[in-house]
Amino acid sequence: MNKKQHTLFVCTTCASVWQDGKPVGESGGQQLLQQLQQLAQDWELQNQFFIQGVECMSACNHACVIALQGEEKFTYLFGNLAVNDSASAILQCATQYYDNPNGLLPWSERPAPLKRGILAKIPPLSKWGKLNIDCC
Repeated sequence: MNKKQHTLFVCTTCASVWQDGKPVGESGGQQLLQQLQQLAQDWELQNQFFIQGVECMSACNHACVIALQGEEKFTYLFGNLAVNDSASAILQCATQYYDNPNGLLPWSERPAPLKRGILAKIPPLSKWGKLNIDCC
């Protein structure tokens, strides 16, 4: 099993209500982060994943947004996730991500909320380094 650290990033600015240029109340992203942290207390991978809030992931038109990142794995950015209906699907998808040595998440195997919400799939730096050496 892959023992390297993995991170689930959650945008805490997503789905904010703004007044006079300042956020008012708790954002949808903060609520989603809290739900994930609560569910993760009973998650078998709680010690293999950091669940990390990020102030902004610059995908504001696609709130709520999360990312899955692991060393030497593809990084995935997902958006348009419902605050109240996504947390368990996110942890299920994170488990699939952890179990795959490359971090690949085939569309057909992802939970429904993460099938239609993909914003980016970014190759690992180690793969880019090899591509740059071979092609240039």
